Amino acid sequence: MTAQDSATHAPRIAANHGTALAALGVLGFSFSFPATAWALDGFGPWTATGLRGVLAALLALACLAAQRVPVPERRHWRGLATVAAGCVIGFPLLTTLALRTSSTAHSAVVIGLLPLATAVMSVALTGERPSRRFWYGAVAGAVAVIAFTLQQSQGAPTLADLYLFCALLVCAAGYAEGGRLSRHMAGWQVIGWAVVAALPVTTVTALVAWPAEAVPVTPRGVGGLLYVAAVSQFGGFVVWYRGMGLIGVARASQLQLAQPLLTLAWSALFLAEQVPPAAPATAVVVLLCITSTQRARA
Repeated sequence: MTAQDSATHAPRIAANHGTALAALGVLGFSFSFPATAWALDGFGPWTATGLRGVLAALLALACLAAQRVPVPERRHWRGLATVAAGCVIGFPLLTTLALRTSSTAHSAVVIGLLPLATAVMSVALTGERPSRRFWYGAVAGAVAVIAFTLQQSQGAPTLADLYLFCALLVCAAGYAEGGRLSRHMAGWQVIGWAVVAALPVTTVTALVAWPAEAVPVTPRGVGGLLYVAAVSQFGGFVVWYRGMGLIGVARASQLQLAQPLLTLAWSALFLAEQVPPAAPATAVVVLLCITSTQRARA
């Protein structure tokens, strides 16, 4: 292969690599709701949120210290604070509160609006300008998710839906800002410093909430907590932000259209929840929308 051929194929290879990494992140995130439901079996919602942040921060500190990563430049801390507020504190707490009264299947589908919200945030924060075809696919996927959600709730949003709606807004801001920062530092460092930045808040939350909520600890609860701390709060973000840095925030976000459907499958397999009859048809529509957005050029 000539140097010219290598230069021609390099962007495509990078795009494929980025897509694979972002998809791996989506796979890890897709089990977050079932794992959170398990965590609630042994911890209160505030305790679970605080402890997952503390454990993720300890893991991140070990990795940052082992690699002797320098402290980020001052100009990056505002963005890291956004990631910490949205992805380390806001989203975990709001979704955990929602899961006290909502099924994991229903919650996952409501969060299916996250890709469109992230794409909109990326336009505002990163200056990305996706094509018209991209927006057609993104909106179509969001409409399919909304229709599915309303059909499941008989058209009446609940308090849990309000929690979830607020969660997707703060998470979208964290995703978009994290994707932007991933152009300047390694993706794992972005989430690593974000969970460290949130450590004072998550530590105080855990210390205050654990004795106050007084939920008996169970092995299932511990297992769920370890998953959301190691994968949902840290490991999944490592590959997710790296993928975003390679293919762009808006394009990577649309891969998450598949996340609610994966969560439905996990909910049926591990929580014995009934998969709604409309789920297969919604899955087909969502997959077609993902294909459209991934083929669309900026």
